Amino acid sequence: MTQTAPHQWQDHAPTSVLLDGFHALKHALRFGAEVRAAVATDKAAALALAGKLAPDVAGELDRLLVEVDARTLRELVPRVHPTGVAALAARRDRAVNLAALDGRTAPVVVLDNPRNLGNIGAVVRLAAGTGAAGVLTTGDMDPWHPNAVRAGAGLHYATVVERVALDELPAGPLFALDPEGEDIRSLTVPDGALLAFGSERHGISPELRARADRLVSLPMRPQVSSYNLATSVAMTLFHWTCGSAP
Repeated sequence: MTQTAPHQWQDHAPTSVLLDGFHALKHALRFGAEVRAAVATDKAAALALAGKLAPDVAGELDRLLVEVDARTLRELVPRVHPTGVAALAARRDRAVNLAALDGRTAPVVVLDNPRNLGNIGAVVRLAAGTGAAGVLTTGDMDPWHPNAVRAGAGLHYATVVERVALDELPAGPLFALDPEGEDIRSLTVPDGALLAFGSERHGISPELRARADRLVSLPMRPQVSSYNLATSVAMTLFHWTCGSAP
C-alpha cells in the first residue's frame, strides 16, 4: 500500500467526481476521463475482473490502482462498493460539453426539475447506450452528484451531462412528453430534437410546456397513472432509434 494514497485522495476529492466501483471506473476510462486517483482493497481481484470484462482498460487500471486496506477505503468514500474499487476524476468542462451539442445528429434528453438522483443516473446510462447527444437537467439537483454517477455506472463521460436554465437549452425542436400530446407512434422524432420529460408526480413545468413545439404522449393502459422517468425516456429513445413513424 502506498502511504500517500489517502493524502492524494483528499487533495483531489473537493474538485473531483467520485467514481464508485469498478464499472464506473471502467466506463470513465473508456470514454476519456482524466482519472486523478484510484484505489482498490484487492488490486489483483480488480485486475482479474478487468481481464474478464474490460481487457481494453486493464493496462490503464494496473497503472492507476493503488491497493489500500478496507478501513482506509471506508474513510475515503461514503459507501464502499461491493467491488472494493473507487476513483476520482475531473468533471467534464461545461463549455466544451454544451458546445458539443451544436450540430448534433442525435436527440438531447431534457429532464425538467428531476427529483431522484438514481433516475438521473439511469437516464444518463440510457442516453449513452442509445447514442443520444446528451442529458440536460433543470432545477436544483446536480446531475454529477455521486449518487447519479453511481446509478449511471460512470457513463457521464460517454455523453453530455449538464444542468442548465431553460433559456440555455440548445436550439432544436422541443418535444415535451405529456399525457395530452400526440401519440408518439404517429410521429417521427428528428435527430436534433430536444426530448423533455417532467417528474412522475408533477410532469413538465408550465414554462417548459409553453416553449414546446409539440406535446407527445406514450401509449399507456387506461387507469395507469404514469411510467417511471427512466422507462419513459427508454421508450422515447427506442422510438427514435427505430427511425420513422409507420
